Amino acid sequence: MPGTVVWNGEVRDVFRELIGSYRSLTEVFIGLTRKDPTVRESSNPVFRSLPKQPGGYAQFGPGIAGATQAVGYQAEPYTTAPQTGVSRPLTIDDVVTKTGITLGVLSVVAAISYFIVGGNPGLAMPFTLVGALGGLALVLVATFGRKQDNPAIVLSYAALEGLFLGAISWVFGNVVVAGGNAGALITQAVLGTLGVFFGMLVVYKTGAIRVTPKFTRFLVASMVGVLVLMLGNFVLAMFGVGGGEGMGLRSGGSLAIIFSLVCIGIAAFSFLLDFDSADQMIRAGAPEKAAWGVALGLTVTLVWLYIEILRLLSYFQND
Repeated sequence: MPGTVVWNGEVRDVFRELIGSYRSLTEVFIGLTRKDPTVRESSNPVFRSLPKQPGGYAQFGPGIAGATQAVGYQAEPYTTAPQTGVSRPLTIDDVVTKTGITLGVLSVVAAISYFIVGGNPGLAMPFTLVGALGGLALVLVATFGRKQDNPAIVLSYAALEGLFLGAISWVFGNVVVAGGNAGALITQAVLGTLGVFFGMLVVYKTGAIRVTPKFTRFLVASMVGVLVLMLGNFVLAMFGVGGGEGMGLRSGGSLAIIFSLVCIGIAAFSFLLDFDSADQMIRAGAPEKAAWGVALGLTVTLVWLYIEILRLLSYFQND
């Protein structure tokens, strides 16, 4: 029939490896430029490029279980000179509103993308590549160009990621998991992503896990290690090692399940650093427009987490 694509095993495997490597690359590539490991920072590159004071992000007050005193931080004002053109400082309502708008755009575009690809499967690959590469390009522009507080860039990123997520969700639900219930698979992945997000928010707010420089270094090192493994697995798979499965990190077997769980764990713990950075900016009186940068950083992590959960669920449904 018109628009039908033949998804043989080799094309499907390469496609899965590209998606896995892309998501991790988006999350940690710019993190390699981190210069001062002794200062507590987010593993998310978007947060690290937001405005800082000379010693890093402005610090917490005494209400956060004495965490700042434990690591020897000293509170300083966010800026030493009054800011012009800023109506008021950043608040939690700003963060919630801007993040909600960003995720709303992403969700609407993802739904449209999913149904378009469902009617014409031949668009799955173009939508996925345009969304993934375009989203990565905008993250790089926002980070290196210090335009992470630009709503046009943030919402454009959300639209491109929606294009990507809609297409890749259709592929996982109808191609990777042949004969499965695509709606149930996607719903479970969405609920799992939201559950992890709110669960880690509770962990952060209760102080069950304290964000320290050591914790940050460990998490960043873990993310880099995962990226190296993904890229190595992809290269080996391209050369036909392991029957085209490389090291088997994405084959759907026991090792693949363990690897996906590790990726999900790293993505989940990275929320703690993201929450910490956002909280510090709010307490420091960062400008209101910084909420767009917070929304962008959280969206990057949420998309990565969703893809990893979707992949893990596909393994179980294939069994």
